[in-house]
Amino acid sequence: MRYPHAIDMTETDALRKLSILAILLAAAPFLAGARLPPHGPLPQPRPEAADTTSPTPLPDKAEPPSPDDVPAPQPKPDMKEPEAPVPDQPSGPPTEPKKPESAKPEPAKPSPAEPMQGPPLPPGQGPQTPEEDNKPPAEQTLEEQHLTIEPESDAEHAECTAALKALGVVFKDVPRIDDGNGCGIDKPITVSEALPGITLKPEATVRCPAALALARWMKESVIPAASAALPEQGRLTTVNQATSYMCRLRNSAGTGKISEHARGNAIDIASFHFEKGEDVAVRSRREDPTLTGAFQRTVSAAGCLYFTTVLDPESDAAHETHFHLDVIERKGGYRYCH
Repeated sequence: MRYPHAIDMTETDALRKLSILAILLAAAPFLAGARLPPHGPLPQPRPEAADTTSPTPLPDKAEPPSPDDVPAPQPKPDMKEPEAPVPDQPSGPPTEPKKPESAKPEPAKPSPAEPMQGPPLPPGQGPQTPEEDNKPPAEQTLEEQHLTIEPESDAEHAECTAALKALGVVFKDVPRIDDGNGCGIDKPITVSEALPGITLKPEATVRCPAALALARWMKESVIPAASAALPEQGRLTTVNQATSYMCRLRNSAGTGKISEHARGNAIDIASFHFEKGEDVAVRSRREDPTLTGAFQRTVSAAGCLYFTTVLDPESDAAHETHFHLDVIERKGGYRYCH
């Protein structure tokens, strides 16, 4: 049994299919006559394509504009003028300029072996430090130490020379001494009499503080000790000195610290001459049981009351024949006496 609405649906579908078929049959002649064109459309060139068809001429071959058209570049105030003039640039769109073949090549960078520029390095480091600065002071020569002469105060020098005059020391001021490498005396004096009537032979060139210490030691210790130990020899008349100012290192060595003789702070006493009898020479007298031995040991010990350094014949081989006396200033007032 067939229902009426089913019959209607079947007929509708059949009609739709017939309509589509009729449309296709009607369009067939048109589709059969249609053909593609023999050449497809060509792409239109872009506006800038004309510029790329030929290579851009190099700057060194292009005709440069006149100087009036392109202003010459001006250097900044803090810049140096270039060694060679910069060629004019051709006009056109802003592009990265190319270096002409005739341009001066840039200077080559320094090789790694050359020292680079920079701030000075601390002493003892890097190639900027002299080789001698790496040596300990004991291995440096006088030239390698780069020393300078210590300046002296005018007021202190005047006070010191006034004290010398009060004691009766015979001396004279002499011109400033500068022998280089730190050797010298800013305000030297030459002493001919350590005290009135006691000749200093030969005369000694020293700083005033060394002369003042010598005079006080002589007056307060040497003369009283000689009167007590050697009264039969009479009055002390001459003090023989071996070295006063001399430009050298300690003990005349080739390396090491500078001697206080090179600064005018030291004097070496070799012997004492009296009115009668033999000279009392300074030599090893530690075991000498005589009054002469007692005299030398007494004045040696007393020397540390006036000088900051006292070296006697018992100290080392370099001082077997004299006293070394100096007034070097040390931290805390330290004194070395031997």
